[in-house]
Amino acid sequence: MQVKLIPCEIPGPVIIEPQVHEDSRGLFLESWNAEGFREAGLDVEFVQDNHSRSRKGVLRGLHFQIPMAQGKLVRVVNGAVFDVAVDLRRSSSDFGRWIGVELTDQNRRMLWIPAGFAHGFLTLRDGTDFLYKCTAPYMPEHEHTLAWNDPAVGIEWPLEGAELVISERDARGLSLAEVPVFA
Repeated sequence: MQVKLIPCEIPGPVIIEPQVHEDSRGLFLESWNAEGFREAGLDVEFVQDNHSRSRKGVLRGLHFQIPMAQGKLVRVVNGAVFDVAVDLRRSSSDFGRWIGVELTDQNRRMLWIPAGFAHGFLTLRDGTDFLYKCTAPYMPEHEHTLAWNDPAVGIEWPLEGAELVISERDARGLSLAEVPVFA
């Protein structure tokens, strides 16, 4: 498996471009290969796969777990998202900073988000299918939500022309000053 790893502005998250084989039949790519990713520098073990489908304008997140922190490998198989990771590692010089990456069924990029980050996304097209692999199981009793619109973080969501749809739980997210953080 050949993958291209593209570092992000904040150390930890990595954009992944898999090798895509296309011909008259369609396309083929390996979305996960433990040995190939290990050789590329991502030696992780996944325990859970998740799939969400959303209409345009749905904002999910910014979620994280303490304890039982999750690393996530995320990708879009249909549609498009603006995917965000926020550094919640208190010891990091990038604490509170965010990165945003557009993941689409056309660019076929994936994003690795290690433990220590809050994660969320905004769907940019109707019928977006978002898949993610997790390094720890979902445990609702340990889940926390960072406010998607916390001015201390200042995420620049591409909201132009979108009718924002957000769950009650995510709308009640806490500010960076209020959420528990990682060491």
